[in-house]
Amino acid sequence: MIYFEDVSKEYGGGEYAALRDITFKIEPKEFVSIVGKSGAGKSTIVRLLIGEEKPTKGRVVFGEYEVNTLRPKELPELRRQVGVIFQDFRLLPTKNAYENVAFALEVAGVPERDIDDMVREALDLVGLSDKADNFVHQLSGGEAQRVALARAMVNHPKVVVADEPTGNLDPLNTADVIKVLEQINQLGTTVILTTHNKDVVDRLGKRVIHLDGGRIIRDAAKGKYTLA
Repeated sequence: MIYFEDVSKEYGGGEYAALRDITFKIEPKEFVSIVGKSGAGKSTIVRLLIGEEKPTKGRVVFGEYEVNTLRPKELPELRRQVGVIFQDFRLLPTKNAYENVAFALEVAGVPERDIDDMVREALDLVGLSDKADNFVHQLSGGEAQRVALARAMVNHPKVVVADEPTGNLDPLNTADVIKVLEQINQLGTTVILTTHNKDVVDRLGKRVIHLDGGRIIRDAAKGKYTLA
């Protein structure tokens, strides 16, 4: 379970509030879209969840962890349970698709004998088994984002957070990435999608948390990207 309790995040000594007294829960195996305009606070939620930043006020809970109280040396254990993908992919250009996914396992200290099977399973999940040897510049934007998804999933995290993952993609590649996220969710992984893409949210028809000015203005169990 993920729980934000009365969370605020301020910058500049209180001059700017990215989040204002927000409270919500996300249950295991949910698919939740967090929507809002640029600057609404979506990415701040992601940074607080993985411990990159601490709230100015309130509690952030992920499973057994109260994230805002964790010390830096405790964060890697938390982050192994959360796979994160970003709008700009963040792949290593000098490595091919296979090596990019394997690198996440190498950093985590996974035994070399286990890496090959885990990487190939992850690439198969995102439909890129045939692109394992391709470098980033040989992949389309949608394929690169699916490699990033494979890298996020390779450790079998409890939660996948996709932070504006389709922001740089055309409609066809957007549909491919969202389809993979839905498949991941159907396998039992909690998915949190931050986006300002109305078409994506409306087609999903799943839970929507709508942010505006750092506040939650709507939380609908099966919603669309509207205020109605």
